[in-house]
Amino acid sequence: MARLSGKRVLITGTSSGQGEAAQRRFAEEGARVVGCSLQEGAAEKTAALLQDEGYDAQGSTVDLTDPVAARAWVERAAETLGGIDVLYNNAAGFAFAPFTDMTIDLFRQVLRDEVEIVFNTTNPVWKLMIEAGAGSVINTASYGAVRGVARFGVAAHSAAKGAVLALTTALAAEGAASNVRVNAISPGFVDTPATAAAMNAEARDWQLSKHLIQRPGRPEEIAAFAVYLASDESEWVTGQNFSIDGGVTAGFR
Repeated sequence: MARLSGKRVLITGTSSGQGEAAQRRFAEEGARVVGCSLQEGAAEKTAALLQDEGYDAQGSTVDLTDPVAARAWVERAAETLGGIDVLYNNAAGFAFAPFTDMTIDLFRQVLRDEVEIVFNTTNPVWKLMIEAGAGSVINTASYGAVRGVARFGVAAHSAAKGAVLALTTALAAEGAASNVRVNAISPGFVDTPATAAAMNAEARDWQLSKHLIQRPGRPEEIAAFAVYLASDESEWVTGQNFSIDGGVTAGFR
């Protein structure tokens, strides 16, 4: 039997990269998957490709920074699926600047795009999971949340992802009595359209030089671990942060 057979799943940021890979892998494992993206029509397109292969997948264009729009997306999905078993908070925006150049407006933008969107989806999902007495929430953090990085101007990003990790442990404690589990994945450098847009060749080489396994991660590798956290195989796992990062948080070569 497929590992996620019958699971009703929401995944954010399914237009490309890790979110697209996760939507495919979850669908292949038997889940019914509803995705979304800020990019007009992109989530619908990736879902249509899966539908053509016979999988149960849907996609919507949603601005998750808008709490009303995010709640409406969750509620529509819950009505369509008949409930929600798994929420995978994959989506995030990004902006980098050295702290000497950081403005309060940019700092707030990063917090909105990397923390508030997690609240905007998790809050309405949370109530459904608590009432159902079961659920798995998977958050996406970053190795920058647990290790200081001098380059690239990631202070705001690190602060935001650190908040995601703190929210993960707090919700794990709060949800335990209702069998609602919350965990986080902190990827290292993964080859995606987003990372390609954010980094030039020099930055990419620097990133890879810090990994023990000196190659970029693949979106499918992150998706594979997310499947585990979504499945009943991890039913005794909650409040954890898993670094899927080629060893960058373990040490340097």
